[in-house]
Amino acid sequence: MPRRSKVADQMSARGTNMDEPGLFNMLRNASKVKDLMSRAGDLRGQLEQLKSDMANRTVEGEAGAGAVRVVMNGQLQVVSVKLDRPLLASLSDDGKEADQRMVEDLIAAAVNVAVDKAREIVSQEIAKATGGLNIPGLENLLQG
Repeated sequence: MPRRSKVADQMSARGTNMDEPGLFNMLRNASKVKDLMSRAGDLRGQLEQLKSDMANRTVEGEAGAGAVRVVMNGQLQVVSVKLDRPLLASLSDDGKEADQRMVEDLIAAAVNVAVDKAREIVSQEIAKATGGLNIPGLENLLQG
């Protein structure tokens, strides 16, 4: 019977089965981490460039069938808010509270759509830069 490695013995002592798919993923990710560490300086430069690029990339969120449009950059900063003229024309002159709430809700919904789109772009770009390795919190470095 072949002798198991010291790592296998330690993992077995902790109740980890060497045949678990999670172990394979852990080992595969370890090689990604090693590769990432070897190019840490390059990665830092890539992330700085990505941060700059994200300030210039925009996404649009809309709500109310396009009555409210929000443009946001990849750093989650709102660039513009546009209200459709028919929406504004439909509002009563007496400034009813219901009208105000409706417009506020539409703006909030459009912002949320834009945020989701911007986050997705950032996630995709980070995945490219890190070779698919998930590093929690890395996307926060690109905002603001």
